[in-house]
Amino acid sequence: MTVQDLRDVLRERAEGPSPANPARHEQVGAHIRRTRRRRRVAGGAAAAVAVLLGVWLVPGAADQPQKATVASSVAKLPERFTAPDGTEYRRIAATAVKAAGGRKAVITVPLSGKPLDVAGVCEGVDNRPPRVSTGARTWPPMGFRGCSKVMQLLPLPVPENAEEATVTFDTATSGSACVQAGAGGPCEPVKAKRGDWSLAVYEWTPPAEPVEPAPLKDLPRRLDGWKLADSKTGLWPQDTTARFEIVGTGRKLAFDQVCGGDLAGRVLVRTSTGLTGSPQSSTCPEWKSGPFPMAMTEFPAVPKGKRMVITVRISVIGETTNRPIRWSFGLYSK
Repeated sequence: MTVQDLRDVLRERAEGPSPANPARHEQVGAHIRRTRRRRRVAGGAAAAVAVLLGVWLVPGAADQPQKATVASSVAKLPERFTAPDGTEYRRIAATAVKAAGGRKAVITVPLSGKPLDVAGVCEGVDNRPPRVSTGARTWPPMGFRGCSKVMQLLPLPVPENAEEATVTFDTATSGSACVQAGAGGPCEPVKAKRGDWSLAVYEWTPPAEPVEPAPLKDLPRRLDGWKLADSKTGLWPQDTTARFEIVGTGRKLAFDQVCGGDLAGRVLVRTSTGLTGSPQSSTCPEWKSGPFPMAMTEFPAVPKGKRMVITVRISVIGETTNRPIRWSFGLYSK
């Protein structure tokens, strides 16, 4: 096969539909390596295949310095995958932010009306994970956790009635510039550490019918000296609030929560009492095994005989169509 033949075949495949195999690029690379070992042919046609494969992965980017970066991102994040609840994900764009490169990456994606998630994996040590924005107003701001080789998925809100969205991954504005050394002490500068981030945008197709997550484990009756006084359970999006009505006994009170489902990590829990200041917000951890992920919100002791109502409001960041979330809240006393 001549170099021109190879070029024609690769162009034909690039113009066709994307293969459904998420490991396609790794398989192509492995095939090339086996062929080189078997034939021991250096340069010539083998070099042409390597160069043309890079152009196939990044059409029109042969003279752009980000070509290898984007190809690396594609290799680390699958083209397609299926979530445990059966939701199908398809990658529509990929990029990267490298430790030795710039501090920001920007990609533009078409909007089909399907929900979008953004994914990231990281190698190295990093205290400046990318913040993600599309121009849509979100609270809290979207950003990845610490550097991890395990893929992280975040919901990606987009502007309403738009045909495309510009997604910005920015590490320059993330992380802490300094850490305070003790109460009232000076704020000591924190040296920036940056890893290599591979990033992608996925669109997902909601399941045809709601897929209910498995039942949650019962909340512990006792936790570090606290005793369970009352509990509530529910299923989002049918159940969006919970109320605890109590008459004070002079004891301290605390609130804790767990959630379950593929989107459990996107739950925001807001608790208010009417007796304290602004509502307190927290995320909702999962609990499948191991110790209970205790993260209590404590309230001041309620005087004996005084009535107090704790109102809990549940919200979820991003789209949740046919992907319900279980929640369980516990009120503890001590």
